[in-house]
Amino acid sequence: MKIALLGYGRMGKVIERIALERGHDIVLKIGRNSENADLSIADIAIDFSIPSAAFDNISMAINAGIPVISGTTGWLERYDEIIELCEAKNGAFIYGSNFSLGVNIFFELNEHLAKMMKTLSQYHVSMEEIHHMKKLDAPSGTAISLAEGILKHTEKTTWELNNQSTNDTIPIYAKRIPNVPGTHAISYVSDVDTIEIKHTAHSREGFALGAVIAAEWLVDKKGVYTMKDVLGI
Repeated sequence: MKIALLGYGRMGKVIERIALERGHDIVLKIGRNSENADLSIADIAIDFSIPSAAFDNISMAINAGIPVISGTTGWLERYDEIIELCEAKNGAFIYGSNFSLGVNIFFELNEHLAKMMKTLSQYHVSMEEIHHMKKLDAPSGTAISLAEGILKHTEKTTWELNNQSTNDTIPIYAKRIPNVPGTHAISYVSDVDTIEIKHTAHSREGFALGAVIAAEWLVDKKGVYTMKDVLGI
């Protein structure tokens, strides 16, 4: 498989190494400037760029007829435009707030627990996410996905960053600490006890491996998919 990397920062470099280990070729590496890039030499594009570049990178791939995986967060206000473009061009696209196989299992666990807690009004739900200092968005895309998973199964209507819990909101507390790949914890607290589930990433390799596996799965397909499709969950 010939891969174009859209974004060649720390994640791009880890994806490159894992892709090469799995027998793939990296045929294009794009940093901040994607002008005049020839994606036609690639079978698939993997975007781990920055929020301000993600929309243009993904659009460029779809317009070139190249399937594209994106793990960039912080640009989702334009997500629907990408879906419309992908459908119009009969393209192939996967967005994931987190491609880690473990995190995608955690997403499912989170929703299952939310269903169980739905009628137990004595418990108040909150979330904490911790990432490295260079992460540009807060809360993380993973935290937002987790919050959306809870909102499906509760009377709460939204999440709020670094605010106290109310009857309508899920508070998300975001921390930035050096050298932390990503930690997400969801707590249900009552007067008598606390129930908590937590995912801790030990390195960026889990995210990179999941992205390469998703690319392998998508390369010959058309349509818009998620990691649920990739993993069959």
